Amino acid sequence: MTRILVALAFTVVVAGYAQRAHAQVGKPVTIVDANTITEADLAKLPGMTPALAKNLVAKRPFLSITALDQFLTGAGLSREQITALYGRIFINVNLNSASRDEILLIPGVGNRMLREFLEYRPYAALAVFHREIDKYVDDAELARLEQYVFVPLDLNTASDPDLLTIPGLGNRMLREFKEYRPYDGIERFRREIGKYVDATEVARLEKYVTIK
Repeated sequence: MTRILVALAFTVVVAGYAQRAHAQVGKPVTIVDANTITEADLAKLPGMTPALAKNLVAKRPFLSITALDQFLTGAGLSREQITALYGRIFINVNLNSASRDEILLIPGVGNRMLREFLEYRPYAALAVFHREIDKYVDDAELARLEQYVFVPLDLNTASDPDLLTIPGLGNRMLREFKEYRPYDGIERFRREIGKYVDATEVARLEKYVTIK
């Protein structure tokens, strides 16, 4: 009986791990992607004005959180105002390549948690981040942190649910991503997806994917 219970427990753990592996871009909990939030919703956020929201939308897409941070700083927002905004909007950072400064822009991430983020590189999947960071924080804080990060998706093998975690990727663009499989290099991705969106949007989408 004991062996059966252990086996069942192991099955549940493995199943849970597999389910988490489907989401390579952290599931939003409190934030919206800064490149996809509507102008009207943006204008309602702390520290924002209708004019600033309009200007931000006009400057999109921002290819990194650093670019957004520079824009907000240049617009005259204080660091306290920007940090408060990052509790509501953000641009996901790549767990395997983000700089220390980029990771530290995540609200509540100090030097101690930064070390934990870096310790487990390279991350094969977001599920690895979930498992390792879960050692240090409770479930609510884990979910909050996870929403700020991603692990690039393999263009040739990622499932539909995986790909749809990319901010702003709807069913139409999902079809285009899949149509050109197998990709033999990132240049082909740029060329084919460039038929449907401009070069800056291709660059924004490209950061979420890889070819293995």
